[in-house]
Amino acid sequence: MSSMDVKACVFDVFGTLVDWRGGVAREAAAFLQKHGRNAQDAEKFADAWRARYQPAMQRVRSGERPFTKLDVLHRENLEEVLPEFGIDIGQVAAADLDDLNLAWHRLDPWPDTVAGLTRLKSKYIIAPLSNGNVRLMIDMAKHGGLPWDAILGAEVARAYKPSPETYLRTAEVLSLSPGEVCMVAAHNSDLAAAQKCGLKTAFIPRLHEHGASQTTDLKPEGTWDWTASDLVDLAKHLGV
Repeated sequence: MSSMDVKACVFDVFGTLVDWRGGVAREAAAFLQKHGRNAQDAEKFADAWRARYQPAMQRVRSGERPFTKLDVLHRENLEEVLPEFGIDIGQVAAADLDDLNLAWHRLDPWPDTVAGLTRLKSKYIIAPLSNGNVRLMIDMAKHGGLPWDAILGAEVARAYKPSPETYLRTAEVLSLSPGEVCMVAAHNSDLAAAQKCGLKTAFIPRLHEHGASQTTDLKPEGTWDWTASDLVDLAKHLGV
């Protein structure tokens, strides 16, 4: 597949570029210990919190509630998770909840992420096409050194992936046709939705996004334009 028509690469972030599970679990461990709970439950806590991610966004996608940025959804989901781990929300300082909610702003990039993005940036416009809100993406970029040209995604599009508006409005903001934009993700479902909107697609496997026992997205499951082992390898495929 030729990369000649591609002018921009846009990226899923949680899981594709950063280790959300490891980052959230690290901060959850300290939180659990502070509140008299077992720090060894931190990964389960991260998984339980993340399990509410799609259902919360679906209420926005369905029109049940107006567009609500992810920081707010994460905070609501956090309050729902606490009782599962024996924590009475009434006994937790709001400042502690606010700080834990910001764990999503402090996620670490995978080892190849910054080098791969930097190479791709030398030839292409690069931006997140994430469900994360703008401030979340800015803070994460500053924390991990992600060299974005712009911050795009759900809050800019006012829609959550995989709604078509998310992909189409992102291309529109960049003054590009969908076919001039390549969606890069570790999730086959994200690429399938982007492909239906006319975007080019690139799959990057992240075999430990969900831990050592991960069973999903271990390989490409569609006819994607490119498949690469990591972002540096993708840059090579795209001629940089």
